[in-house]
Amino acid sequence: MSEKDKKKKAAEVTENEVTEAAEEVAQTSPTPEELAAQLADAIAQRDAAIEVADKVRADSAEVKDSLLRVSAEYDNFRKRTAKEKEAIYNEAYASAVSAFLPFIDNLERAMLYPDGEGLKAGLEQVMKQLDSILAAEKIEVIDPKLKEFDPALHNAVMHVDDDSYDDNIVAEVLLKGYKLKDKVIRFAMVKVAN
Repeated sequence: MSEKDKKKKAAEVTENEVTEAAEEVAQTSPTPEELAAQLADAIAQRDAAIEVADKVRADSAEVKDSLLRVSAEYDNFRKRTAKEKEAIYNEAYASAVSAFLPFIDNLERAMLYPDGEGLKAGLEQVMKQLDSILAAEKIEVIDPKLKEFDPALHNAVMHVDDDSYDDNIVAEVLLKGYKLKDKVIRFAMVKVAN
């Protein structure tokens, strides 16, 4: 076979193969109607995805706005509570100090007396006034003399061996204690019998 015949045969084979391949592609390829339907489906899916993304963005913006509002409300609440707390403390402190001002005034008046002239009577009046101030502020005196020692109210600073007292009884109060309701302001300093 000549070179020319070989080329012709190769061209024929190639043309045949191309034709067969083209027919095969034509049979397996979608029709224009099928391509249009696939395109419409793809567009619908894209539009649905865009709609979902827009909804997510809107929900995200709502959540962010809500979070900012809650954060601002909490910050305002915290500031308001701090101011109220400070105001309550200042009011209570001022009330306690103002309750003791008449007591201080009477002590100053007692100091004006010359030695011995009515001083004891004046100091007794001042002590009565102090007791009434403590009662008005609902402060109780802890005076445990001859009572059983209670570590929740008393501070034992000394022990004494004395047969005239039972064991664990307060023999002497060295310094009175004070409490407000159930809170001990100052423990009573006591001498306890063994």
